[in-house]
Amino acid sequence: MWIYEKRLQHPVDIKKGDLKMAKAIMAQLGGPDSELSAALRYLSQRYSMPTGKTKALLNDIGTEEMAHLEMIGTMVYQLMKGAKPSEIKAAGLEGFYTQHDHAIYPSDANGVPWTAAYIQSIGDPVTDLYEDLAAEQKARTTYEHLMNLTNDPDVLRPLGFLWQREIVHFQRFGEALNEVQEHYQCKNIFY
Repeated sequence: MWIYEKRLQHPVDIKKGDLKMAKAIMAQLGGPDSELSAALRYLSQRYSMPTGKTKALLNDIGTEEMAHLEMIGTMVYQLMKGAKPSEIKAAGLEGFYTQHDHAIYPSDANGVPWTAAYIQSIGDPVTDLYEDLAAEQKARTTYEHLMNLTNDPDVLRPLGFLWQREIVHFQRFGEALNEVQEHYQCKNIFY
């Protein structure tokens, strides 16, 4: 089903370590509004979409969110690369280091591991699409908060790209919601 290209969707080339920024970016690695949560939410919800177009949209966006997860993992890795235990401890990452060293592990900025409880798939297409619209807005806001925490252009570039994609996904989910509502109106089911 998927074809993997061995390159990131958008380049990530961070030259300077920043452990506090790595810790903050982990929000988008394994937090409730993370790329992992988005990918699994959309890939789960696609099955109950009533039209081929909306199924395909959730499949496409869910797949793209996996690419974004790869970018976030790369950012965290590059920001932590070569850090000494004393630096890790000073950044408040000693618990993470104790359990994961410099590995990428889906947890949020506070070290809370990712859980499937972060995602929702209720089976009602309209409800699920409203969930998706909200998820994209929360992710957009999280990226804005992350961009406020740095002035490193190597970090800002990929964050800015991801921020823009959240806006596009929000727009696409709005289009999907309109299509689903029109689909149900044709069948005399009203939302």
